[in-house]
Amino acid sequence: MKFHFFTANNIEDYRKHYPGNPLIKNFLQESKDLSLEELDQKFFFHYIKNTFRVNPGIFESKIYGDTGIDGLRLDFNFGLRLDVPEGNFRVRISDFDSGQIFFDKNFSGGRLLSVENYFIRWHVEIFLDDRKIFSHTFNPEGQAVAVMFITDALGDMLSLLPYVEEFRKIHRCEVRLLLEENLRELVSKLYPEIKLIDKINFQTYVTYYLVMMISEFPLTPADSRKISLTRTGGMLLGMDYLPPKNSFKPTEPPVTNKPYVCIAVQSNIARKCWLWPNGWDIVVDYLKSLGYHVFCIDREEELTTDGFTIRKPDAAEDFTGNRPLLERANMLYHAEFFIGLSSGLSWLAWTTGCPVVMICGFSQNWHEFYTPYRVANRKVCNGCFNDSRVIYLRDNCPYHKNTPRALECQKKISPRMVINAIERLIVDKNLTPPALRRNSL
Repeated sequence: MKFHFFTANNIEDYRKHYPGNPLIKNFLQESKDLSLEELDQKFFFHYIKNTFRVNPGIFESKIYGDTGIDGLRLDFNFGLRLDVPEGNFRVRISDFDSGQIFFDKNFSGGRLLSVENYFIRWHVEIFLDDRKIFSHTFNPEGQAVAVMFITDALGDMLSLLPYVEEFRKIHRCEVRLLLEENLRELVSKLYPEIKLIDKINFQTYVTYYLVMMISEFPLTPADSRKISLTRTGGMLLGMDYLPPKNSFKPTEPPVTNKPYVCIAVQSNIARKCWLWPNGWDIVVDYLKSLGYHVFCIDREEELTTDGFTIRKPDAAEDFTGNRPLLERANMLYHAEFFIGLSSGLSWLAWTTGCPVVMICGFSQNWHEFYTPYRVANRKVCNGCFNDSRVIYLRDNCPYHKNTPRALECQKKISPRMVINAIERLIVDKNLTPPALRRNSL
């Protein structure tokens, strides 16, 4: 099958990043006679497959969308996919809303594919011998729509889910969501109208592969470092507003009738953790002095990454372990509040409506969901995660690596700063800590 890729973005936005790319170097070594267009086609095929790492059928699978014209088939199961039979065909593809033309050429005997996979209101026109024989405007109403997350990060998934549900509502379509087994119970509880599936079969009208890109190649509308995680789903699914937040209803009673606070001290990498020496021990002691039970709900009791070992505070009660997410959600719903990092458990707490104290200086205040109890020291180097000139996840403190200032964004947040946020939360939420209740009797 002959494939031909076209781009909604200006092709120069891709080509300007070619120099130094390993794939490009390999292709040029294999054949120095490649034209620029041949280089584009070879690069897109290999780069997209490597980036999305999904079913190889994204390019080759059968297109079921019947146009009524023999051999002409259309679907949107990886961006736009169009089979065109042999003949004197001309294809024009544009954006229905802006009128911007992406592709307008003679094409036949192959499959035309868009590089971009995110929401575009595609408008397709087919001409045979200069006579228009077919047109179609993207419209998922009443159609089956598949969604797959190209991430296993809990926080990313929870930030995207409200937009998946909103897409289902505003387009009045059937959304089928491919999820890992450990996420299914929670998502079914949060969004019962979304149908869960076991695989992508390409028999739907459209499939979205939701991914947050920090690559220099604009396969998403914007670099995810430049937009809040609460807005990324809208960028990918064509909504420029915040969808209504779901309302979590617990399925289990509290684990205790005594007031408690949940904490999570670990992230997938230690550079995202709070690195003030013994900071968590100081905060846990403070919470216990207020009479609270303190439950540590991390997956691991101890985790070593980036040269740091992050342990459960000794005085915190041990609720670590690989427990079901719905169990975690129930614990958080009934907690007085949660103290954590920029991590999946903070997003889970936010999803359940549990007030969140977030200790995080490596990203900017606008990057995660909004909480008035975010704790960061902006008087030291901070926020490099959102600097598109560097790659925080690769460089481990891109500004001050191997210097005394390394990771000062996470090291220079003091326990006093965290306790200040806790005290403000207690006042704002009109909470009475257990120790004060006893003293008032």
